[in-house]
Amino acid sequence: MMILKLILIFLVCSILPSGAQVTHDSSPSSQTKGIVWSVDDLISKKANGIRIAGKPKSVDCKYGKAVLFNGSTDGIFLDQMPLAAMDQFTIEMILCPYSGGNFEQRFFHCGEVKDSRVLLELRSTPVGWYFDAFVKSGLQQKALIEPTLLHPLDQYAHVAFVVKDGYQATYINGEKELESSIGFAPITVGITSIGVRQNEQSWFRGEIHKIRISPKVLTPDQFLKY
Repeated sequence: MMILKLILIFLVCSILPSGAQVTHDSSPSSQTKGIVWSVDDLISKKANGIRIAGKPKSVDCKYGKAVLFNGSTDGIFLDQMPLAAMDQFTIEMILCPYSGGNFEQRFFHCGEVKDSRVLLELRSTPVGWYFDAFVKSGLQQKALIEPTLLHPLDQYAHVAFVVKDGYQATYINGEKELESSIGFAPITVGITSIGVRQNEQSWFRGEIHKIRISPKVLTPDQFLKY
């Protein structure tokens, strides 16, 4: 009998899939805790559910490891919809936009390609970059963008975008930049791309260290430390 049990255990273990598995946990606990992605892990662990475009590279940065995107062919695509069922959220990223990139760059796209979605973007100019955060929820859509709010290229920065029904705001390095009203309902379908828009346009040039998505509106004292 003992030998038979050992044989059964061996057979079960041998058919289980190996390697990391990227999944979306929609349990109540995941919606409470949110999601943190160390971007270097996404390319180094070769997990299922991730597609890599181009050759984004792991590099050392002041915070540990980051991923370098070349601004023309590098991107990461995840079969995940982390905003599903969230009626409010905060998206934070620690990144370093390089000089020499395209004027329009999308570094985070979550949801659908053209319908309900969240886009975090920048506009790169010879004297600096400015933030652009966009949300489309059903028939409601709004971009928060102001060309005069410039930030240095080739330096790390923390960006944050908070959204709930009736309100949205952007922050750079813990300082609020823009805010507006918007009607918002949870975005339930789609995937996520990092370093490029999902249709492989508007490539990001620079480094991305970390992404955190929280299922509530955070205040600057609750943001990631950077």
